[in-house]
Amino acid sequence: MQELHDAPLAPLTTFRLGGPAARLITATTDAEVIAAVREADDSGTPLLLIGGGSNLVIGDKGFDGTALRIATKGFELDGTKLELAAGEVWTDAVARVVEAGLAGIECLAGIPGSAGATPIQNVGAYGQEVSSTITEVIAYDRKTHETVTVANAECDFSYRHSRFKADPDRFVVLRVRFVLEDAQGMSAPLKYPETARTLGVNAGDRVPAAVARETVLKLRAGKGMVLDPEDHDSWSAGSFFTNPILTEEEFAAFHARVVDRLGPDVAPPAFPTDDGRVKTSAAWLIDKAGFTKGYGEGRARISTKHTLALTNRGGATTEDLLALAREVVAGVRNAFGVTLVNEPVTVGVSL
Repeated sequence: MQELHDAPLAPLTTFRLGGPAARLITATTDAEVIAAVREADDSGTPLLLIGGGSNLVIGDKGFDGTALRIATKGFELDGTKLELAAGEVWTDAVARVVEAGLAGIECLAGIPGSAGATPIQNVGAYGQEVSSTITEVIAYDRKTHETVTVANAECDFSYRHSRFKADPDRFVVLRVRFVLEDAQGMSAPLKYPETARTLGVNAGDRVPAAVARETVLKLRAGKGMVLDPEDHDSWSAGSFFTNPILTEEEFAAFHARVVDRLGPDVAPPAFPTDDGRVKTSAAWLIDKAGFTKGYGEGRARISTKHTLALTNRGGATTEDLLALAREVVAGVRNAFGVTLVNEPVTVGVSL
């Protein structure tokens, strides 16, 4: 294990924000990860887990404890069964799966971060979620001090949520197992209208998996959602807010606010969920509340390519970012009565 003191954390995040950690450990094996976690727990030292850093907002004062960077490696493909070490770069793993002619995660290309983070957030995009292909998650249980295997049904997956996110101080993901589809090089049926429309096919159709992946990468890049050191629109955590899911009553009240503000001919996005609620679009809410692309005058601004991304234009502080986020949340609430929820994990700060 590598150990540093008073170590900068900003370079380990896609926002490039945040102060230093009192101690930074980089672990390259599962055993090193477990040893570092046990040491911190036994001594009562605060512990911050870092993978790809794509979902972290770290306070300007940093982290007064041990930051553990999980840099484990492992890509094992056996037929349609895939096992990834938590530290594997997710978008690279997707590319290798597509190269192997397998389907199921090709539309999750370009998502920054590590494999170990995917079950925590139930990462999803362009009509796919990892919960549909994950079979098991291997994790260290900080409560029982054991390595456990958590089956898909026990992960409590839902929209951008899981058992691991609900109890963030209990489990440390070590490995993730998937079962993919051998569709003879074709993608899974396309579910996302924008992807199908871009490809000139119908929802439910299949295309070559490699074509689906490249299409998603281009769509994401056009929204600043593919990491690029030269593009400040990608100095972000991707989508900063989750799409609100409302009860029928809440949606009716929201719809009435839309009519009052924008007129009777404007209908907000509405996507029925399996539990009888309605999901709407955070990006739409932000835009219609007056926070358009590029909004802001400081060093933290809304992306010039996508209203759902808050970005560091260079030289920003975490407080700059949070001030912008709070302004957006308050504006959307005042306009439509809907409270946006941040998707990234905050460390030492809150909205």
